Amino acid sequence: MKNFIFISPNFPTNYYKFCRELKNNGFNVLGIGDCPYNELPENVKNSVREYYWVTNLENYDEVYRAVAYFTFIYGKIDYIESNNEYWLERDAMLRTAFNIKTGFQQSAVRKIKYKSVMKKYYAKAGIKTARYCIVKTLKNCLKFIETVGYPVIVKPDNGVGANDTHKIKNEQELTAFLENKLPVQYIMEEFIDGEVTTYDAIIDSAGNPLFETGNVTVNSLADVVNKSGECLFYIVDALSPEVCEAGRKTVKAFGVKSRFIHFEFFRLTRDQHIGNKGEIVALEVNMRPAGGIAPDMMNYANSTDVYKIWADMIAFDKTDLTCGEKFYCGFAGRRDGKSYAYGDGEIVEKYGEELKITDRIPDVLSPAMGNTMFVARLKTKKELNDFYAYVTK
Repeated sequence: MKNFIFISPNFPTNYYKFCRELKNNGFNVLGIGDCPYNELPENVKNSVREYYWVTNLENYDEVYRAVAYFTFIYGKIDYIESNNEYWLERDAMLRTAFNIKTGFQQSAVRKIKYKSVMKKYYAKAGIKTARYCIVKTLKNCLKFIETVGYPVIVKPDNGVGANDTHKIKNEQELTAFLENKLPVQYIMEEFIDGEVTTYDAIIDSAGNPLFETGNVTVNSLADVVNKSGECLFYIVDALSPEVCEAGRKTVKAFGVKSRFIHFEFFRLTRDQHIGNKGEIVALEVNMRPAGGIAPDMMNYANSTDVYKIWADMIAFDKTDLTCGEKFYCGFAGRRDGKSYAYGDGEIVEKYGEELKITDRIPDVLSPAMGNTMFVARLKTKKELNDFYAYVTK
């Protein structure tokens, strides 16, 4: 029996399903988390053989001791994984420390976490990326802007989502940013007019997809985070050929094996320096599933179970599970304190069985996703657009 350590099986709240399916496939699933055992939901307790509570997952020594304990009790650990962007570097450190070869090692972290380093792998794949510079001084930023012009986008070179992302439109805003915002290394990129679209896939040990889908962001994630807008995105009913091609090329260039991935691209919305309208341009790679409730949305859109497909990939390097009828699956995250035309109950009554999830969003995710989520499965793009218009009015 193989030993699989899953970091934070209780958060996000749907991630216990990864553990459940691993357990169903015969794995010895061991959890490490910062929630006391007696406070864990029953579905989490039932999905792991043993759970080790640490007071703080940020404390590497505590987590290291937890892995050492499991190694002593159960023998060699075969896998360590969180499927969570926030813990990817920690996962890699632990694999390296305990000589676990199934996953990225500490030496590979830069290429999967630093946006500036990702660009050379995109070049290897033959996919365009935005021009950039590393933010150092006002002088070096102004020199870059002389080439690309305003506006520019500034964000942490190693960041999560759209957190701390800034659209800078003039020198006054640039100066203000440099005076207040340099706790980490930042990257500055030319501004691209594009729709954010993704390639989401479960990749086997040979780098081939067992499952593929994608999502489209309806409104700017930076505006959602920085201006407290509604979060709107949807899982597509069919992955476009050009996004599929770009995604598969990126998988090969980064050497992805045995992972659930979430790759972000721009689809250009107008002709511009980097390319023509409709062209696909790389944004960034994320070596984990799309966050939050997105895996459940993939299930609704594809009439399948991505948790099982992922667990089958880990256990057997293949799956017999297929997709069924295809739909759009739309997410709408509303904000507390805003006055909406229709209340939660009216949305539930109007959409009935089409509404698959209505729930509060955890506070840690609310800056990027809103406070209350509504997830609906819809057959046509018009129905999807009508859903967004109703929920956000």
